[in-house]
Amino acid sequence: MAKETGMISWKELALGCAVTRPGSAMDLKTGDWRSQRPVVDQEKCTKCGMCYIFCPDMVYSQKPDGFFEANMYYCKGCGICAKECPADAITMVEESV
Repeated sequence: MAKETGMISWKELALGCAVTRPGSAMDLKTGDWRSQRPVVDQEKCTKCGMCYIFCPDMVYSQKPDGFFEANMYYCKGCGICAKECPADAITMVEESV
């Protein structure tokens, strides 16, 4: 178990990745298997929220300044946010290990 968060790493899931407890997705740190992560260029960002709307895992949340940020505990690095951003403000970068 990840000590800093108390969350279960994907490496600790049972074989077959069976999640047996309904509503337990928040307990699983699924971002561990990501190979790329989104980086938002705030100079280009128009705060439109399309990243939030199109993210299949709903990892984006809006900060008080209006910008959106991805929660890296859950982001799987799919890149849909970068593809859908009309301002081309999101770049997918290689995850550093």
